[in-house]
Formats: sequence, C-alpha cells, structure tokens
Amino acid sequence: MNELLIIADPQLMAERTAWLASLANERRLSEHTLDAYECDTRQFLTFLTGHLAGPATLKDIHALRPADFRAFLAARRKEGSGARSLGRNLAGLRSLLRYLEKKGLVNAAGASAVRSPKQPKSLPKPLSDRQAITVVSEEAQLHEEPWIAARDAAVFALLYGCGLRISEALDLKPDDFSRGATTLRITGKGNKTRLVPLLAVVFEAVEKYRALCPYHLESQEPLFRGARGGKLQQAIIQRTMQKMRSAFGLPDTATPHALRHSFATHLLAGGGDLRTIQELLGHASLSTTQVYTGVDSSRLLEVYDRAHPRA
Repeated sequence: MNELLIIADPQLMAERTAWLASLANERRLSEHTLDAYECDTRQFLTFLTGHLAGPATLKDIHALRPADFRAFLAARRKEGSGARSLGRNLAGLRSLLRYLEKKGLVNAAGASAVRSPKQPKSLPKPLSDRQAITVVSEEAQLHEEPWIAARDAAVFALLYGCGLRISEALDLKPDDFSRGATTLRITGKGNKTRLVPLLAVVFEAVEKYRALCPYHLESQEPLFRGARGGKLQQAIIQRTMQKMRSAFGLPDTATPHALRHSFATHLLAGGGDLRTIQELLGHASLSTTQVYTGVDSSRLLEVYDRAHPRA
C-alpha cells in the first residue's frame, strides 16, 4: 500500500497504518477491501489538505463536522464518482474514525451523521424471448419425475406469462383456476388485489401439472406442492433455475424474478403502455415501473405522445 506523503501529520499517518494493519490481522479483510479502504482514506486526506489549507492532524479530524464530509462527497461526485463508490468512500472513513474514537483520539459523530448516498436499484436483466420460452417449456425441465417437471414448467409459465412474483405464484390455490378462466385475481404486496390476464398456454401448463400431481389438491390449499406434498418453497424453484442456467448456458442473471422482469420488458418492447404494465405488475407508482422496465425518458414521452388524446 502507498503511504501518504505530506497530506497528514506523522501521528495521523501512523494511526492510519495501524488501523489498516488491524483490518488485515484481526478482521482478516480481503486484500481487495484493504486496497479500497487505503484508497478511500488517502483520497479523503488529500481532500482535507486543500479543504484545511494544510496537512491534516488528529486535532483537525476531531473537529470535523458533517458539512466537511458532505463537501468531500460532493467533490468526489464532481470528479465522476457514482453512488456505489461514494457509499464505499464513506464506509471506509467511518471505519477509520471508529478505530480512532475507540482509542480516545477523535469523535466519529460527524461522519456518522452523514447519510450514505442512495444506491441505485439493482434489477435482474431480462431474458431474451428465446431464453424465456426455453425456461417455461415443459420439454426443457430437468427433473426426471414427470409431475415435478410439469409443476416447474407451470410455475415458470406463471412468472413469465402473467408477470407474477414467485411468492404470488406459490400462494395460488386450485380454486383460483376455474374452468375457462381468462384472468387471475392476485393478492400482492400491501394486500393489494389486481387482475392479470391468464393466457391459454399458461392455463394449459397448470392443468397439465394438476392432472399429473399425485397429491389431492384441496380447493383452498396450496396448488403447488413439494416432492413430499407440502407447499412448494421458493428455494426449490430458485435451485431449479440455477440448474437450468448451467444446462442451457443462460446468464447468471437468469433467476425466477428475471422472468417477471422479462414479462414487463417484452410487453413494453411489443408496444404495451407503461400504465397497463404498472397495473399488471401491481406496482404502486408508475416511476417504479419505469425503473423496472429500464425505460428511458424518451421512451416514456413516446408512450404518452401515442396514448394521450391531446398529444
């Protein structure tokens, strides 16, 4: 690790070196994390040299206020750092200051009072049309037991064909599928109810599973069962998708939730409007749907221009 030169006084430099050594020897942090923390604190002390018009001392560190840390984050943002980098910068500084505070050398309250930058929402990438169709087809299922293969295909079909959350699919009851049904009534987050179209191909996948399932499916009991007859657990479907990633060369981002994401993205690409997709997904706000589908501002305006009667 590179030592600081004239951007901190010798005592502060020595304490920083001791802190890094404690992270390596006592907390056993990885070399990558240690390098990141070294870089973060070096950048901060370099900033303080200009901010304080001279090399920082422990007394200077003790006197820092939340505004000083915000000024550092603002300077880093101006240099092009994103929210993730800024969050890591602040985490490294807080770790150093807590170390110094435990030794009675500084007060770490200033850094603790600064909120970490809001991190961007991380969403799974959608599968391609071909990849999604492969996952939901019964022929692609890997389990040797026919009824379990049909079960997995039916669950995946509900995620991709109806845009359900995995928890919503596994909470379905046999009574939710009346003969000739063309819609499903789904109870989602916040106990909110919505109607989603039930495609014939999805209905047929569910019916194929019901015909093969060896357990008696009471009308108000869970529709999807595990191998021993209990309610099917999310972890089983997640592991099944993991095996399919390996078998079919799917990306690591191919998860059960990615099928719901694919449902929304493919609808939008096919000309669906955001407001309808919002209703189908059960999102409380349109902004959530905009982020979820990855639509940019120009696409959003295009949708409104096409749909609004005064456009």
